[in-house]
Amino acid sequence: MDFSNRNTQPAAAPAPSTGNHAPKRKFRPNTETKAGRILLVLFAAAVAIILIACTIILTMSQGNSESKLVNNSKLQAVFLNTGQVYFGNVDELNNKFIVLTNIYYLQTANGNNAGNNSSPNVTLVKLGCELHQPYDKMVINRDQVTFWENLQDNGQVAKAVSTFVKQNPNGQKCVDQSNSSNNNSNNVQKAGQNGSNNP
Repeated sequence: MDFSNRNTQPAAAPAPSTGNHAPKRKFRPNTETKAGRILLVLFAAAVAIILIACTIILTMSQGNSESKLVNNSKLQAVFLNTGQVYFGNVDELNNKFIVLTNIYYLQTANGNNAGNNSSPNVTLVKLGCELHQPYDKMVINRDQVTFWENLQDNGQVAKAVSTFVKQNPNGQKCVDQSNSSNNNSNNVQKAGQNGSNNP
């Protein structure tokens, strides 16, 4: 008996070949050649363009989503953090500014009698006939805006605007208001002169 081959195990049979496959390699452009360098630059440029486009789309979509809430057939009220409120039509709205046209604002005047405890008179004034004669367009920084809202047609402001438009079909005439402001300024000057004559 020959026990010399007792510890030897038969050699394992080779795994069956399923085809001639080379080991998988990751794609790495050969940067040592001119074509490889060009391919690398083009790839980096494409990635940069995609990132810039995504940033622009996200930035613009944030402003556009709010602008879709503007009802173009209604008036809007824009409330500023100073307490001032402007009424009109929001023509443009984004994350930097609001463009308002057809602008009105409230003006408060107290009664002439100092002892009178009546509530102040509030009137709706059309923008444009002030001393500096502004155009009927206002660009408001968004950081000045507390909030804005669409107005219903049956509200007091919308009714007052409708009445103003019916009474002024050709638009606002500032001649009458400028004359009255001149008269008011003359009256103020006269009151000041009369007051200076009386010690």
